[in-house]
Amino acid sequence: MTQEMSVPRAGSSAMIGVEAWHPRRRIAWWTVVRHATLVFFMLIVLLPLFWVLLLSAKSLPDAYQRYVWPHLFVHPLWVNYEYAWQKIPTLRQNYLNSVLVTLGTIVCASVASVLGGYALVHLRTPAKNVVVALLVASLFFPTRVTALIGIYDVQSQLGLINKTWGLIFPYTALSVAISTFIMRGIFETVPREIVESAKVDGASSWRTLLQIVLPLVRNGIVVVVIVNFVAAWGEYLLALTLMNDLSRKTLPVVIATASGGMGAWVWPRLASVYIMAIIPGLVAFGISQRWFMRGLQEGALKG
Repeated sequence: MTQEMSVPRAGSSAMIGVEAWHPRRRIAWWTVVRHATLVFFMLIVLLPLFWVLLLSAKSLPDAYQRYVWPHLFVHPLWVNYEYAWQKIPTLRQNYLNSVLVTLGTIVCASVASVLGGYALVHLRTPAKNVVVALLVASLFFPTRVTALIGIYDVQSQLGLINKTWGLIFPYTALSVAISTFIMRGIFETVPREIVESAKVDGASSWRTLLQIVLPLVRNGIVVVVIVNFVAAWGEYLLALTLMNDLSRKTLPVVIATASGGMGAWVWPRLASVYIMAIIPGLVAFGISQRWFMRGLQEGALKG
């Protein structure tokens, strides 16, 4: 005698239990580890900056106490910034020196890299492979250290020692290799058919570059501008070696040689100068972040 198997009826508790059961989602441990690693390194960068920001808002008595948070109602938050900007003798001139050198380096290196990258990709340039090989090889050498004596000799022969604007030339020379390499990768994303069509229509190389190609690679130019900005704004070794007078030095050199002792360079005021030094970079990257990321995606990292 066979036994009939009982099937749960619709609406029964057994059927409801079956329908309500869902398999548990597995935890993607690799994703958790990856995000935890990113957060860890982000905190390594942000926590010191946050501590300096808090220090710049403290009064002088608070700075030498164990307080973590400043007493916000004791004095206005901008007192240290106002004092550093008005009372430290050469700070305004040092800030202006950094702006001048950085803007000059950005313009010169960007123009040179755009012309070089365009010539390496879309013009008949002899020994292209040799030039590219030299550019790549130069990236593997600490040029700022190995060429320091040669740069000093050249600057001395040209009479550019202790002239702030003279820093633009070595800064441009040291940045043009990586900038040209980036622009070469960007120009390779432009179809050759566009350039050839412009030549067939009678456009010169200059007109093709300025009116047709540059609008297509503007995001890559933003990448080059940001790279040159970071390299020039934070450069220390050459500015220290080639400048003698304090009023001729750039801001990173002045900050690095300052001490948080008594006098103008006490710790809260020194921290306020640090914050003023990083604000231009944050503003520049915040404004150009969209185009910078697009430039990276469009081929700036193409090797």
